Amino acid sequence: MSLLVGVLSLVLSWDRLGQVLYAVCAGLAVVVAVWTVRLLVRHAWYTHRLSCFSKPPVDSWLKGHLGKMKSTEEGLLEVDELVKTFKHSCSWFIGPFYHLVRVFHPDYVKPLLMAHANITVKDELIYDHLRPWLGDLLISNGEVWSRKRRLLTPAFHFDILKNYVNMFNTSTNTMHDKWRRLVADGTTTIEMFDHVTLMTLDSLLKCAFSYNSNCQESTSEYVSAIVQLSDLIIDRRQNLLHHWDWIYWKTKQGKQFKEALSVVHRFTRDVVQRRRALISQQRETETKAPRRKKDFVDIILLSKDEDGHGLTDEEIQAEANTFMFAGHDTTASAICWTLYNLARHPDYQEKCRQEVTDLMEGRDGQNIDWDDLANLTFTTMCIRESLRLHSPVQAVTRKYTQDVALPGNRTVPQGTICLVSIYGTHHNPTVWTNPYDFEPQRFDPTNTDRSSHAFIPFSGPRNCIGQKFALAELRVVVALTLLRFRLAPGENPELGSRSGGIRRLPQLVLRAEGGLWLQLEPLPTPTMDTPQAK
Repeated sequence: MSLLVGVLSLVLSWDRLGQVLYAVCAGLAVVVAVWTVRLLVRHAWYTHRLSCFSKPPVDSWLKGHLGKMKSTEEGLLEVDELVKTFKHSCSWFIGPFYHLVRVFHPDYVKPLLMAHANITVKDELIYDHLRPWLGDLLISNGEVWSRKRRLLTPAFHFDILKNYVNMFNTSTNTMHDKWRRLVADGTTTIEMFDHVTLMTLDSLLKCAFSYNSNCQESTSEYVSAIVQLSDLIIDRRQNLLHHWDWIYWKTKQGKQFKEALSVVHRFTRDVVQRRRALISQQRETETKAPRRKKDFVDIILLSKDEDGHGLTDEEIQAEANTFMFAGHDTTASAICWTLYNLARHPDYQEKCRQEVTDLMEGRDGQNIDWDDLANLTFTTMCIRESLRLHSPVQAVTRKYTQDVALPGNRTVPQGTICLVSIYGTHHNPTVWTNPYDFEPQRFDPTNTDRSSHAFIPFSGPRNCIGQKFALAELRVVVALTLLRFRLAPGENPELGSRSGGIRRLPQLVLRAEGGLWLQLEPLPTPTMDTPQAK
């Protein structure tokens, strides 16, 4: 014991402790110096390789464009200026950490979105912050992405989508019943996002999970958590220190993120577990009763690839979370902005209404059928023009494992983050005449002159797997809404004329600051006994 005490005394003496601390500090200083040198060398290398792209002015060679990406109305206006100035692309860097190429012209977008999945990876600037929430479907790459895509594609077959149309009708009817009650009580101006987001969530749960949530008639903790997660992710992007997990999870925002995340994951987990139990029960009784048609969650639970392997429990949870978010929030944004654009253009609104009225003439009910969707030609043109003008998602990003050639002898070096600006491409005056005007005629089916990548609301070939689902729901909701209500621009009743008009809010999906308010006027319900106006 005395020997041990003596050794400890020697080691812990002030002289020895000082030597240990000196060695530790010297080691840390060397590590920091090496890391800094490597970072600056990498920064210089990317700066040289990206010199073939024009670059907006910067205040500092080191900070670059740090702080200049804004998720506000002003940020979108700055993108407009970038597009007007640089026409097709520019380089951009955020400190010495992130080097980007921003593209906003179809000729430059196409090579990036058409690149083979084997060389395409999701970047850490945008997608890593989504990983705790959405797992790997939205962020998977190469063969992993291809395998999951093959497993999930059957969930969006036309035969399954046809069955969903009835549920779109049902959820829309519930929302419209709420609107009629509000109007009857004297509330004629309604904030669209509050109502439509609940409606699309209700619809998604019925379609994909065969789950009646009644969320339109009660407060939804899940929707509140989704909005909070979206806000927190945008805030995290703006703070470079928060890009490191070991810092972020110790902050107040990181703890708020985890709390909201637990709400979202618990909700999705409960829905999936409920479906597991039902599938098990149906297996026991399938000889006694006919099986119902599979929905999305059935497919992710039961599908197997060519090797006989299905999705793991972790993958199933990730796919459910991804589809829950992407399947209702983006669609809600698209519906809200479509109704807003039609409210601002009463002539187009009336033309759409007449198209729907003619379609429904002589019917006993007011439901939109699957076969009706192809006959909503002008309404679909208006929806597509709204998707151009107010795309739910403003940009997508990619990285590549090898150099990618672009027009004009420009090359995107391996490892560079490519930001494909959907907003910039859709508002590029070299691509679209009067790009800020709402002109549905651009999408007349006879118009075949447009570049294949001029209109990319679903981000190209590796596009949103649920786009057929979203477009079908859009047409049903818009058609039924115009059949039953006349829309006009409204004002936030708390602000009135002080609101200063609509200010766009580009978060994970495009929203509006202070909400998107429309004035509703209920229309007489057509019946078989009431002649339809021609």
